[in-house]
Formats: sequence, structure tokens, C-alpha cells
Amino acid sequence: MKTLSENRCFEGKQGVYSHASEVCGCDMTFGLFLPEEARDGPVPVLWYLSGLTCTHENAMTKAGAQAWAAEAGIALVFPDTSPRGDDIADDEAYDLGQGAGFYVNATSSPWAPHFSMWDYVASELPALLFQEFPLDPDAQGITGHSMGGHGALTLAMAHPDRYRAVSAFAPIANPTQSDWGRKQLSAYLGDADWSTHDATLQMQAVGFDGPVLIDQGADDQFLDLLKPEALAQAMAARRQDGIFRMQKGYDHSYFFVSTFMEDHVAFHADAFFS
Repeated sequence: MKTLSENRCFEGKQGVYSHASEVCGCDMTFGLFLPEEARDGPVPVLWYLSGLTCTHENAMTKAGAQAWAAEAGIALVFPDTSPRGDDIADDEAYDLGQGAGFYVNATSSPWAPHFSMWDYVASELPALLFQEFPLDPDAQGITGHSMGGHGALTLAMAHPDRYRAVSAFAPIANPTQSDWGRKQLSAYLGDADWSTHDATLQMQAVGFDGPVLIDQGADDQFLDLLKPEALAQAMAARRQDGIFRMQKGYDHSYFFVSTFMEDHVAFHADAFFS
């Protein structure tokens, strides 16, 4: 593992690191914020998964999460959204290929050799972090924005004993019924069963054994692609322990994310410390 940068941040440390990923077959970069409490021992960790076109850096610099995480004594992990490199398959479209890993393990050509973001986020990166940093594997939460909200929800429901809570900002909520989903799942997975990568279908099938918080901007320019109403209906039908909020006047941007980040960090802190 290489240290790319480390900066003092709200009495803690914001670092950026790279490492050779076996599952992705390339070097991967991630950001990690450690609060001051990490000097004394392991701290809870909140995973933040970013959306289409993002790197590890977008949320790290735009979401304003470190201030609230420092106040709560929580670490933040900002993984990248895909493998990257000159020899990594890509596409001219912004919503496929590099920057658009969709948090799945690709099985179709040309994506299969490198696009294993599910295994990367669920297995490889956690193993590295818990070995190298003072993080508590028994106190994890996960959140994300847009494509990252999709990833956070599907990963949480697939690993019910791992995350204390899950939240999402404007998630791609029903990708099997959306052009933000059918395109990517078809390219990466072919004719395989897509249901485990659809938060609405997973909410109907298994739900989440913990609290859920969803924030969606009512003026989001991508509402037709996100399909939040499908997830809201599935949560209600399942009597899921959770809150779904439509936020009047907010769009899909990081202005929206940063506005409600305090609520999401507090939501996860409550699950860690109550």
C-alpha cells in the first residue's frame, strides 16, 4: 500500500492511498478519514460509495462528511467507483466502463478481467483496511449517492450481519426497470440473474435487518431513471424499519448530498453507539 497524501482534518487525518488489487487486476485508490479517537484504538467505520463519473475524490472533497464524522468519532472510507488504467476496458459513454463500475462483478467480455467492484468493496478492501488501520469490523455502516446508493443498498441487504445501518442519497433504486441499470447490468452480467443488484427487488425479497434512511431530491433531474417510488413502495409493503424522505427543491448534486450529510452521519452514529 502506498500513501499518496495525508492531511490533518478536524483534528483527525484525511488520507489517500493506493494498492494493488488482486480482484480488479490493477492499482486502486481510496480515501480514508480517521477521527482523532483512532489514535487510541479502533473506531466505527462508515463506507461511502460514489456515483457515476466519480472517483474516490468527489465525496471526499464535496460532501462535507469529515466534520460530522469527526464530531461522532467515526471513520469514513471513500473507495473509487471502478478499476482504471490504459489497459482497462472503457466506453465512450459516461455511464459505462471506467467511472461506472456499478458495484457488480462483471462476467461478460470485455469487462470481466477487471470489473469486480462487488468483491472489491465487500471483501478485498475491507480486509486491507482492517489489517492496516484502527477500524472496528463489528461497527460498520454503508451509504452512497446515486449509483453508490444502489451499491450501498444491495451490498447491505446481501450482507445482513455486517452493517449496522444503511442509507442512501438519491439511489438508483430499481435498475432492472431503468436505463440506468439495464444498460450496465446487460453489459456487465449478460443474461445472468440481475435481481441481487436491484434494491427494490431485494427489499421485496429479503429487506434489511436494521434501520434504513433514504433521501431523495424532489427536483432531481434524473427522477425517471432513479425510480425512487418503487423502493418507497417496497419499503412500505415490507414494513421495513426505515425512513424515506422526499426533499422539496433539491436536485441530484453534491449541494443536495452535503445538505443532508449531517443527518446521515448522525443516523449511522446512532446505530453504532446506541
